[in-house]
Amino acid sequence: MEDSSLAHMRKNLSEAMKILGDGQRDHKATTERQHPGRTSIPGPLQGDGQDTATILQLLDNLIHEEEENEDKLFHQMPNVGEQGYMALLGHSLAAFISVLDIVRLRKLTTRILSDTTLWLCKLFRYENGSAYFHEDDRDGLVKVCRLVINARYEEYPSEGYAVLSYKQPVIYQSASGRPGLGQHLCSQLGLPLSSLCTVPCNTVFGSQHQMDIALLDKLIREDIEAGKIPLLLIANAGTPWTGHTDKLGRLRNLCDQYNIWLHAEGVNLATLALGQVTSAVMAANKSDSMTLTPGHWLGLPSTPAVTLYRQEDPALSLAAGLTSSLPAVKLRALPLWLSLQYLGNNGIIQRIRHATELNRQLIQKLESLASIQTLMEDELSSPVVLFKFSQESTSTSNGHSVEGFSTSEKELLDSFNRWLGEQLLQQVPLSGVDVVELGDGGTYVSFSPLQTAAVLGTQQEDVESLVAKLSELLPLISSTISLREDFREEIQRHSPMLKYIEDLTWPGLGAVRYEPQIEGVDESKEKQEMEKINTELLKKLQDLDTDIVFSTGPEFRKENFCVFIGMVTDDINLEELVDIIAAMGRDIEDSGRLLENMTEVVRKGILEAELQLQKANEEKLMEEGMIRQLPLVGSVLNWFAPVESSIKGRTFNLAAGFLASTEETYSTKVQAGRPPLQDTSTSSSKKLPGQRLFRRSEASSDSFGEANSTEEVEETKKDGVAASSLIMNEHFSQPAPEEDASTSSDDAPQYSVQMQPQIETDVVSEKQQLESQKMDQSGI
Repeated sequence: MEDSSLAHMRKNLSEAMKILGDGQRDHKATTERQHPGRTSIPGPLQGDGQDTATILQLLDNLIHEEEENEDKLFHQMPNVGEQGYMALLGHSLAAFISVLDIVRLRKLTTRILSDTTLWLCKLFRYENGSAYFHEDDRDGLVKVCRLVINARYEEYPSEGYAVLSYKQPVIYQSASGRPGLGQHLCSQLGLPLSSLCTVPCNTVFGSQHQMDIALLDKLIREDIEAGKIPLLLIANAGTPWTGHTDKLGRLRNLCDQYNIWLHAEGVNLATLALGQVTSAVMAANKSDSMTLTPGHWLGLPSTPAVTLYRQEDPALSLAAGLTSSLPAVKLRALPLWLSLQYLGNNGIIQRIRHATELNRQLIQKLESLASIQTLMEDELSSPVVLFKFSQESTSTSNGHSVEGFSTSEKELLDSFNRWLGEQLLQQVPLSGVDVVELGDGGTYVSFSPLQTAAVLGTQQEDVESLVAKLSELLPLISSTISLREDFREEIQRHSPMLKYIEDLTWPGLGAVRYEPQIEGVDESKEKQEMEKINTELLKKLQDLDTDIVFSTGPEFRKENFCVFIGMVTDDINLEELVDIIAAMGRDIEDSGRLLENMTEVVRKGILEAELQLQKANEEKLMEEGMIRQLPLVGSVLNWFAPVESSIKGRTFNLAAGFLASTEETYSTKVQAGRPPLQDTSTSSSKKLPGQRLFRRSEASSDSFGEANSTEEVEETKKDGVAASSLIMNEHFSQPAPEEDASTSSDDAPQYSVQMQPQIETDVVSEKQQLESQKMDQSGI
């Protein structure tokens, strides 16, 4: 019969996970999301308290608050699965068990610790071992180092760190080991950094990520001659980035020779649970200690890491902190105790085998991709697959081979491979790929399912999607790299208006800057003008209907006033792209200058117009005389003897900045300076239906030529009809005589040329209308 307290706890945990995991929100929660400041700013503690549902809803809002503030899509909580539920339940039960009476608590914690230790030692083939459970996966190694110090320095318990000054201890680690692990050990143990010895990896024979054993032997002998004590050696059973395993068998013999403690760690230790294990990994069970991370391998959230070790003296283990009589320390094993029982021996092995099969599947798929370079220790049992784009099978735009990469070419390839890894992770998130930097080896994309598959739930379909997406991105990278030099040449063709910006960290076609031709201004104003033009240019390019990405480039770049162009396909028309960038920049520069000078131009134009009108009024007064200016006499005199006004209108051209008379406008019936009607499309070449901007036509030359000839014939016919219509309209659209001679020049009628095509019946009807108007006027 289940205890009521345990049943109530299990029910509360299920409800809490449901509230946090299903993503369902009521109206009140939605209102809170619309005002994120209400939850992000700490407030006072409520006086009357709140119920459990309200508190959990507030926690749910806080979890997703960052996504909502950044306008991201709402993501549900990850599905931890039933085995993950057991691990989470273990944390709750550990707190519940800790309130039991001390007798029952000691008995229960001892049983839980013993069972978990026995299961792990048997599962990972580590006989006669003890287990230490710890939250930080480095803490077990720290405790092991203290154990070795207590064992090698007999006076250490009484004298402390003073005994270390006589014979300095030395800890050896591989250059391919976990970054920062040795420094963490020294800081926790109070040792100087000189106690840490980093052993280089092989440079001639064997893997470049395995420890050089011959050099290690030499370093140990030199330390012994210098009066130091070789204390501990950290070996890798699967390096963090490449998954390579050191020669553990030879290292075991070397450690026995010099009385050094051998500690093993790495992702390859998970394969010890399988039926078939490589000899290199099998040698790990002969090490003095090793650290396991079953939570990552089995998809168990918030479960502790485990350090298995062999030590016959319990007093040394107690002094080092590997064992404890505190029940709370022993209860760290409870989440694993529950999860291991839920999965069972077969379930644990099945999950580890599934991860290794995903590795084999990806390795087989990558073999069919010619432009992919892989880095693996063993194709049959490698826990980590590293791959990257390589130009070894491709060539640059000028046809030269790129087998010997220069420093700039390596940096450029690293940028593209970094972009490749980010795109794969974004578009296939369940694959769990990551980007790793291997120094001189360059940038690689890492696939380590033993670390991620159980947590993310990666399946074979996800590997298929990963390879399919990779097949789509590789031609894009290849075409972009091959066109970078051509793009540079096109930019130089528009120099000094356009300038190519060299940035090897940008994974794309390149960067370009429009430089306005400004003279006589200081440097700061010139930079402001340049930044303003390029910012506006970037906005206009982003508004174009094209699949090319235009951006401001990397966030850490100091110079933001340039346009970065992303990935392109091999059918891009670089000439058209650069021409449009130059034309847009020139238009923006001209528009900016026009707006800057508008105020001054308009002011000068108004003053000049006022002077000309004042002069015209004076001339009118001299021509008409004083009598015509009298109100009553002037009207009667104008009735009997009208005079034509000499004051002409004025038009102001903002673009040119000068005044002009309207006499020509009224005489020719056409507005002066009016541009002819024509096609003003931004593209320098005509596009076929459905063709995107900056793309070359994929149609055949014959069909394209036939379409162009047909289009030209139709345009010729239209132009002929329009021209004949224009002649007829100009002939038959003459203005009628003035009906009233006293009409002022300001009220003069305006005429415009009719540009639309007209048919013959319209011309006849217009002619008849003009004749009827003349007859009416003569009758008046």
